[in-house]
Amino acid sequence: MSHYMLKPKPLRQESFADFGEVVDTQNHKDIREINYGMTKRYNNLATLDLLQDNGQPLFNIFMSTAVILPFCVKVIERHPLSSQLFFPVGRQPFLVLVADAESPPAPENLKLFITNGTQGVNFNKNTWHHYLLAINQNAKFIVIDRGGEEVNCEEYFFHDDIVIEQI
Repeated sequence: MSHYMLKPKPLRQESFADFGEVVDTQNHKDIREINYGMTKRYNNLATLDLLQDNGQPLFNIFMSTAVILPFCVKVIERHPLSSQLFFPVGRQPFLVLVADAESPPAPENLKLFITNGTQGVNFNKNTWHHYLLAINQNAKFIVIDRGGEEVNCEEYFFHDDIVIEQI
């Protein structure tokens, strides 16, 4: 059995592009004033891919319990029929753990990012990822994903020791 230690890097679109989109208003180009100038609309922040095989968009709120670091990674998941978007409510940083779309995912290909507290992520279809990793305190997230009758979640359980270090 191998042992892998992960340390997060700041979440940036350039380093996350293979896995999906960083959802953020910072540096966003398509900003529109609406409601007679009282509201700024950050237009089209993510490309949602939810409709395959008669899928329906789901708007959810997830309440995530904070993990205690160091944290041992046991499982990751992916969604073969859709993208999946997570956006924090509040300004709490969280960890984003992803792997290449290969199957089964290899521990040495895991990438760990930390958000700045105002960023969300939109995972591409088939991107291996860990469930939400709130840190410091419990956190609330808006989640947009796919509903439908087909199974849209595959899990992979690791046999190696994979540990997220203290930050």
